[in-house]
Amino acid sequence: QVQVVESGGGLVQAGGSLRLSCTASGLNFDVYAMAWFRQAPGKEREGVSCIGRTSRYSYYSDSVKGRFAISRDNAKKTLNLQMNSLEPEDTAMYYCAVCQYASCSVSWSNIRDFVYWGQGTQVTVSS
Repeated sequence: QVQVVESGGGLVQAGGSLRLSCTASGLNFDVYAMAWFRQAPGKEREGVSCIGRTSRYSYYSDSVKGRFAISRDNAKKTLNLQMNSLEPEDTAMYYCAVCQYASCSVSWSNIRDFVYWGQGTQVTVSS
């Protein structure tokens, strides 16, 4: 019933920008915190950014802070990630995830707290 679908990935040169989007249907979108994770080949899945249900607070990993911006539109049931100044190290499969809580916490990036996941969208940054 619940469907989470990412879009917007692609190939971009270092220094470029991409905007990822995620749509979540089959649930009351505005009651859940949402997050973006990413996973590169041979590496563990890592949290990129998290945003609470009201968009008042958001969190970023140190590696993307200042370059990425997370946002959500509860009316449209969409989650976005604006990625600027992309680096080759940003290359990964990016996943949209629905948190079991309404807000993000210090340990928000625990994948066990996320109950629904999209299939991912590939971001490749060339040097």
